[in-house]
Amino acid sequence: MNRPNRTLLAAALLAAAGLAQADEHVVDAGFIDNAGERIGSATLTQGPHGVLVRIELEGLPEGPKAIHLHRTGTCHDHAEGFKASGSHVNPDGVPHGLLNPDGPGAGDFPNFYVHDSGYAWAEFFNARVSLDGSTGEDLLDDDGSALVIHEGPDDHISQPIGGAGARIACAVLGEG
Repeated sequence: MNRPNRTLLAAALLAAAGLAQADEHVVDAGFIDNAGERIGSATLTQGPHGVLVRIELEGLPEGPKAIHLHRTGTCHDHAEGFKASGSHVNPDGVPHGLLNPDGPGAGDFPNFYVHDSGYAWAEFFNARVSLDGSTGEDLLDDDGSALVIHEGPDDHISQPIGGAGARIACAVLGEG
């Protein structure tokens, strides 16, 4: 009796369970700091109703940090604070902030925490964006997008960035 190919069997079981999707879109991004040094990574996965973002970082100052999606996929100006990445992704032009009654913008996320060792791992879901144009703002449009980390937390209501302070890390989507 022939033994079935384990890889094919595993793929068939995953597909039957609805865990494998041939159309899944995954994009990686590598974070750099203001010195241009690589300090971590992000993985963005297209889901049926938005994008799941996972980040892992080392070497940031301890404490709560804001993270936002920015309109332009560039981090080349690290010494100048990543200003070339532009403003937050916000195709509807709504006010910034998860607590703003007229917001949030498509680039807004909850805060995350960096431990005293400089390590952080976090996961966010955003139903206002997509990697394939299926939901909200397409992050992989002609000029791309970037994930930007700020030196402090976002208060989720102040304009335009929630009082989060300077940009201290940046990752261009698709440049893992």
